[in-house]
Amino acid sequence: MSKISAKRALRMPSVQENARILAAAKADPDAKPLTRKQLAEMVPLKSLRGRPKSENKKQLVSVRYSPEVIAYFRSTGEGWQARMDGVLSEYVSKHSTRRVRRAT
Repeated sequence: MSKISAKRALRMPSVQENARILAAAKADPDAKPLTRKQLAEMVPLKSLRGRPKSENKKQLVSVRYSPEVIAYFRSTGEGWQARMDGVLSEYVSKHSTRRVRRAT
């Protein structure tokens, strides 16, 4: 299958067409062009998408659990990995009297 797109090429307006479009926009009270201040305050949509960045980034690790443990947490439905993390975090907070070594 070809990777060439069947999309039409984007054609930019000529100077005269652009002047007519701008004049029509200025004449329409509901379609005023943005001011310099409004343009400066705009944020790219890409930066607004997705989950907010967490201060406590989680680390990706490979761990082996018994089938019973995995079956139990999966049976609790969507979000089972987060619940599993919560259970482990609770255990750590209750048993954190000992000093924990951090891997570097």
